[in-house]
Amino acid sequence: MSDVIAGHAQNPTELLEQVFSQIAADEMCKLPFYRDHIPLRACGFQLFEQQWIGALLTPWMLSLVVLPGPQQSWQRRIVGERLMLALPCGTIGFTVSEIAGCGQYLSRSLMSPLDTALGAEQAVQLAEQSARMALSLPVVDADAPANPRRRALFSKVTQMTNPHA
Repeated sequence: MSDVIAGHAQNPTELLEQVFSQIAADEMCKLPFYRDHIPLRACGFQLFEQQWIGALLTPWMLSLVVLPGPQQSWQRRIVGERLMLALPCGTIGFTVSEIAGCGQYLSRSLMSPLDTALGAEQAVQLAEQSARMALSLPVVDADAPANPRRRALFSKVTQMTNPHA
């Protein structure tokens, strides 16, 4: 087994769906938390800093996934090791995972098991939005005070000085 994980030259959407469909059929479909009405989809995969990132929806979970991109090489890590990645949305903890046919990748569970009330269309929308949000810049109200406690203090002062508030 090599100490280096080679990058994926092509978008890994099809590969992930193929590998996880096989896992679903072989192992997961018999488990009580398997939701057979939820489709298996790799959503929103795109290159970010030369790594593939997107969301993986399966009938048993929703996760953010990162794989090495074209011409990238990752050092092999211990499965289960945790890494923090700085994404536009913030710093997120990922776990090193590995699966035959895909190699090592990083995953962050967003929902496992899936909520029993989640419908198929909602689940796909959630996966697509999760992939987009991971790479979205945070939006901050430019007019909001930097310290939220200070805003609360001002509102209390206003209430104390204005008996009609």
